Amino acid sequence: MRFLLDAEQRAFAASLDALLTAADTPAVVRDWSRGDHTSGRTLWSRVAAAGVFALAVPETYEGGLGPRPVDLAVAFVELGRHTVPGPLVETVTAAVLLSGADPGTAERLLPPLASGGTIATVGIGKVGIEKVGIETSYALDGDAAGLRLACSPDGIRLSPGHGPVRPSLDPARRLTPLTPGGELLLPGPLTEQALAWARLATAAQALGVGLALLDRTVAHVKQRHQFGVPVGSFQAIKHRLADAKIALEFARPLVFGAALTMRPAEVAAAKAAACEAAYSTARTALQLHGAIGYTAEYGLSLWLTKARALLTAWGDPHACRALVVSAAGDRRW
Repeated sequence: MRFLLDAEQRAFAASLDALLTAADTPAVVRDWSRGDHTSGRTLWSRVAAAGVFALAVPETYEGGLGPRPVDLAVAFVELGRHTVPGPLVETVTAAVLLSGADPGTAERLLPPLASGGTIATVGIGKVGIEKVGIETSYALDGDAAGLRLACSPDGIRLSPGHGPVRPSLDPARRLTPLTPGGELLLPGPLTEQALAWARLATAAQALGVGLALLDRTVAHVKQRHQFGVPVGSFQAIKHRLADAKIALEFARPLVFGAALTMRPAEVAAAKAAACEAAYSTARTALQLHGAIGYTAEYGLSLWLTKARALLTAWGDPHACRALVVSAAGDRRW
């Protein structure tokens, strides 16, 4: 089966690509990693104005355009390709969670998410072992988020604050512990639907990261010369790049196929495939760039660290495959 974007979706992707190219996102990422959110908030507002976050907000609420998971996947591929910083996935997850809240709470909190006026983050806490496969008491970019949701087995609460920022493998992913307590917004733990949206957005973002790494590496091996010829002409180099290209192209239909159905097991399969393809491409990119690829000053590092961080975000490959196997066993696939 072939999954092809229609003309409107292709135009949406092209408009986001143009917007993000003009924004000089690597400079924004470096500011964000230092805790300077000024340029990042400006970019966030532009992304929101393009309708990205509104795709996860039901159209019954002010500013909402969704739910439209396929279009969201289109957008997140571009966000990953340009390594846009911030709790992008978490804001989408928060929108899906709050869509199930009582009408008054949803009316109060969802429109600012759709418009970009509020940045959200989600901390999964101890509920993560069962749902995501990773237990963590940290939330992404709690210092930048105006809306912090803390998930626990008994419910989703509005966290009143956050602790000190902790470093991450990806310098643009700033981790903060959430303050316990706060208003109870929803009873019960993280929903299966919200987790599926989080994994879909992560998978699409990883796909975009992998595609950017591949493009940058192909351009590099065309320019770098050894023995008087481009290193990209060497057969071994071609094989490595071909393997990366195949992995990413196999992941692409899984991502968009999962976006069509939003079945948790299919989304988990797409997440595992896309994130592993991106990480494998990152390893190839690092090897083919040589020592320069290790340096923080070189732009490639922004995509390398992102690929590694997304590999385990919202469920590592083992947790995702376990869900696939379980669903196949009880015929929910």
